[in-house]
Amino acid sequence: MIAIGGAIGSGLFLGAGGRLNSAGPALMLVYAVAGVFAFLVVRAMGEMVMHRPTSGSFVSYSREFIGEKAAFFAGWMYFLNWACSGMADVTAAAVYVKFFYPNIAQWIPALIALAVVLAVNLVSVKIFGELEFWFAAIKVVTLVAFMVIAIVVLIRRTQVAPGFATGPQLIFEHGGFFPAGLFAVLMILQGVVFAYAGVEMVGVAAGETDNPRKVIPKAVNSVGWRIAIFYVGSVLLLVMLLPTSMYSSAGSPFVTVLSKLGIPAVAGIMNIVLITAALSSVNSGLYATGRVLRSLAFNGSAPRVLGKMSRHGVPYAGVLLTGFIYLIGVFLNLKLPHDAFEITIEFSAVGIIGMWCMIMIAHLAFYRATQAGLLPRPEFRMPWAPYSNYVTVAFLIFVLAMTWFNGKTGRFIIYSLPVIVLLLVAGWFACRKGVERIRQEGGAHHHSHSPLE
Repeated sequence: MIAIGGAIGSGLFLGAGGRLNSAGPALMLVYAVAGVFAFLVVRAMGEMVMHRPTSGSFVSYSREFIGEKAAFFAGWMYFLNWACSGMADVTAAAVYVKFFYPNIAQWIPALIALAVVLAVNLVSVKIFGELEFWFAAIKVVTLVAFMVIAIVVLIRRTQVAPGFATGPQLIFEHGGFFPAGLFAVLMILQGVVFAYAGVEMVGVAAGETDNPRKVIPKAVNSVGWRIAIFYVGSVLLLVMLLPTSMYSSAGSPFVTVLSKLGIPAVAGIMNIVLITAALSSVNSGLYATGRVLRSLAFNGSAPRVLGKMSRHGVPYAGVLLTGFIYLIGVFLNLKLPHDAFEITIEFSAVGIIGMWCMIMIAHLAFYRATQAGLLPRPEFRMPWAPYSNYVTVAFLIFVLAMTWFNGKTGRFIIYSLPVIVLLLVAGWFACRKGVERIRQEGGAHHHSHSPLE
């Protein structure tokens, strides 16, 4: 549930509207292609978890199979991803609340949302898991309900908008499958990758599962078919109900359809779901970064204080640091209400791309070690390795390169890449000695078998 909750978020509920408008029905093709790569990332992750479950997740796998520098890079890229997407989601939650209280200042609900989620994360892992389960359940139930309504509408051939008959012909009637051409389709890749971010959560959560070797294969494979049903399926239904030009980035495409059908109170209900979707994302982000920062601190790649644990097994220092960064997001809402969301999402995508590449490269190193007979290869394997590793990394780099064409925010992102690299290099030099010392003391992860490593 945590992985699927991570994968179904504002990216689908809110982001799909603008993408349908700009790329047309071809959006489902993009979701399908990106979905295949997201699935491969999760499978690579799953295979390494089967080899050795840990809540340090891909950071400790990068360390084990490549080395300290790789672990440093993977951990901080992950932090960049969640720090930025958390800011975006705190913003999103505030925007949705304004639907009910239009006159409230945007930073107030953002602050309240952050306070609630932070409190939950600091109390215990059990409450986090419980809350996340219900958040995810609300999202899944909503999507299923929407799909059932959509299928009934299609079977009964009910018109959603006057003058447009519903059905498969809509996909091809208004400008065809690629109404804005192929380039428009390539342009939305980054946003779609952002929509899938969070699927790797299954690997982070695995370290705290009772019986990971039994649970993980099931969890990982289910992520695959759920992506297909929820993402590709819901977009397929959306394009058979209305011409894609009738969707827009201003609102959720689901709300667009349901309100046109005249279902009462739909906008209010959908908004509550959108708020839980955003909160669930902030919740997952705090959970994941807390664990990853602890893993980094444990090995000297982050200040030692971030390794502190509470009695209830919560890495509270790391959680608090992330919470503090989300607070910056609240202030961005004050200063740049519109740009804040776009910029944080694009930066978040840079973090995701860096981290997914690291997962693939770590898996490649792991695969080579198994081929050399140094490690046994688990039964649960990533398909078509090592070729799938190369293709996935190439795809991700291509997605990053496409950012350049994305107006001024896109260029801003590309120009800031050297800055990110410089910060990472400077950070590495700052903590290199500490890392070396801890390694010589034998404090490296793969020697310790503490349950909370």
